[in-house]
Amino acid sequence: MRSFTVYHFPIFSFMNKLIICLLILCSFNACAQDRRQNELQLAISNTITSNTVLLNNHDTIVPLKMLDKRRIATVSLGFAYQTVFDSLLNKYAKTAAYSSAAYKSDATLHTLEDDLKYFNTIIVAIPSSEVQNPRNSEFIRSLCKNKQVIIALFGDATALPAFDLLNCPIIWTDQNTPVAAAIIPQTIFGGIGLNKKLASTVSPKYTAGSGFSTNKIRLKYTVPEDAGVNSGNLANIDKIAMEAINAQAAPGIVVLVAKDGKVIFNKAYGSHTYSTDLPEKVTDIFDLASLTKTTATTPTIMRLAEEGKLNLDTNIGAYISRARTSPMNKISVREVMLHQAGFIPFIPFHSNVQTGDFSRDSSMAYPTKVADNYFIKRDYFKDVMWPKMLGSPIRTRGTYVYSDISMYVMKEIAEHLSGVPMDEYVQDNFYGPLGMQTAGFLPRNRFTKSQIVPTEQDTYFRKTLLEGYVHDQGAALAGGIAGHAGLFASANDVAIIYQMLLNKGTYGGTQYFKPETVDQFTARQSGVSRRGLGFDRWDPDLGKKYPSETSSPQTYGHTGYTGTCVWVDQTRGLVYVFLSNRVYPAATNKLSNMKIRGRIQDVINRAVDQGL
Repeated sequence: MRSFTVYHFPIFSFMNKLIICLLILCSFNACAQDRRQNELQLAISNTITSNTVLLNNHDTIVPLKMLDKRRIATVSLGFAYQTVFDSLLNKYAKTAAYSSAAYKSDATLHTLEDDLKYFNTIIVAIPSSEVQNPRNSEFIRSLCKNKQVIIALFGDATALPAFDLLNCPIIWTDQNTPVAAAIIPQTIFGGIGLNKKLASTVSPKYTAGSGFSTNKIRLKYTVPEDAGVNSGNLANIDKIAMEAINAQAAPGIVVLVAKDGKVIFNKAYGSHTYSTDLPEKVTDIFDLASLTKTTATTPTIMRLAEEGKLNLDTNIGAYISRARTSPMNKISVREVMLHQAGFIPFIPFHSNVQTGDFSRDSSMAYPTKVADNYFIKRDYFKDVMWPKMLGSPIRTRGTYVYSDISMYVMKEIAEHLSGVPMDEYVQDNFYGPLGMQTAGFLPRNRFTKSQIVPTEQDTYFRKTLLEGYVHDQGAALAGGIAGHAGLFASANDVAIIYQMLLNKGTYGGTQYFKPETVDQFTARQSGVSRRGLGFDRWDPDLGKKYPSETSSPQTYGHTGYTGTCVWVDQTRGLVYVFLSNRVYPAATNKLSNMKIRGRIQDVINRAVDQGL
C-alpha cells in the first residue's frame, strides 16, 4: 500500500490564536486604529493567505462570477466561526445562512438539503474534525449532484482524502480561527488571490503540486497597514464625525475608505435620529440624493454611448419626440450632461400640487406612492411635470448652471433608447452583476424601515417622517425613480461601483466599460466649468478647496443634498464614501459650513501621503 505524507503548517501558538480572537471583530471591519495590533493582524492574515490551497478548480468556479445569476447559501457543518464567515460573504453577495446545528433531530440532513432547494450555489464551511461524520459526508455528496458546491475546509489536511471522489472546488486552510473564517470568503469572491500549491502528497488525488492560482478581482476588507497607511493617521476621522453629530449637523454618519482596491476604513457613527436608540451601522441604507446622477443615470448613458445608441453631440429632439416642439429641441446631450443646456435650476413641483392631485389612499386613480399615506394621481409626471420641464425657458445656454432638469431629461432619453425603465436597467446591467445588494430605487419594497436611515421630518409637503421614500420632492412625485434623485444604497455598495470606475471599467472579472469611456466621462470636459460628463470634479480654483484642500486634480465624484458624497482620487488610488442624513429633522447647512466631508477627505489624503 502506498503511503502519503500529511500536509500541515504548524503556524500559530496558543497566544497568537488568543490575540486573533480579540482583534477579529474590529480589524475585519477596517476600524482598528492601533498600528502595532494591525501589523500583527496583517502578518497573521498574510500567513494564512499564503498557505491556503485551492483544489478542484478546473472549471474556474473560484472566484465566483455572474453574481446576478447566483442564489447563494452558506451551510455550517459544525463550524465555530460561522458569524464571521457569513459576515464577510455578505459583503460580496446576498448569502442566506444555514447551520446543521439547527437540524439536530435530522440524522441525515435531508431536511436541510430540502431547505436549500431554491439555491444554486452552496458554500459549505466545515472543520476537519467534522469531515468523517457520515451525516456530513453524505450531505455534501448529495448536494454536489445538483448544486454548485464550494467547500471551505478548516483544519488538518488529513481530512482532504475524504473528498477524493468530489470534483467541486475545495479551499483548504490548516487554521480553524476567526481570521481564517474572514479570509476564506474573500478568496471565494476574489477579494484575495491564491497561489499556494500542496507541498506534499496527502492522497491519490491531492498530490504534491496540486492547487490552482486565482487573481484579486474584487474589494478586499483589511486594515490600513495592508495598503501602506498608518491607521493612527486616520484617527481624526472619529473626531470630525463626532464633532458633526454633537453639533447636530447630522444624527448619523458612515465613512468608508478603499485604497488600491482594499477597504481599509469603514465605520458608523451616531444613530438614525437624535431621539432614537437605533445606532448607525455600516450596512445601513441611505438616500443618496444627487449621487443618483453619477451612480445610476450617468453609467446608463455611458453604456448607451458605448453601444452606439447615443451620440453626445446629437440634440434632445432626435431622441424625444415631445421635445421637438419645445425650447430644448436643439440642445445637445453633451450640453445637458455638462449642465450647460441653459435649463433653470429646478421647478418646485410640490408647491403646485392641488387638492385633487393626491389621495391618502391608493386606488386606480391614485396609484403612485409618494410616501406613507400619500398617493399622487395617475400619470402625474407625464401630464403635469414633464410638460412643465419641456416648456421651461432656456436662459443660460453655454454657461454652467447646475440643474436637476438635466437628469430628468437624461433619464427620458435613456429609457427611450434602451426600452427599459431606468431602475430595472441599472439593476440588471450594473448593481446585480456587481454584487451590490442594497443599491436601487424604492427601498421600502425590499427592506425594512430599520435598515433604512430616515431623512426629513417632512412638515410642509408629505407631512410624515420620510423613511425609505426619496427626500427630493420632484423625484417623489415622479414615483421615486428619477434621473437626479431616488437612489438608495449602503456605503459598501457605493464603494463597489466606484471601485469599478477607478479600475477603468472592470470589476469582478467583468468589463462594464472600456477604459476610454471611463476616462472620457470622468475627465474635465467643459471649457467653462470643472465638470466632467455627469461627474463633478476637483476645482482648479484652489481658493475653493473643492472637494477638499488636499484633493488631487484627478479627483471626480459627486455630492448629494441629503449629506452624501463619493470621491474617486485616481492619483492616490482612493475611493472615499461619506453618507449621512443631514436633512433630519430638517435641512441645515451645518455639515457644509463645518466642512465635515472635506475635512475627513483631507485626513484620508494626508494619511495616504504620509504612508507608514
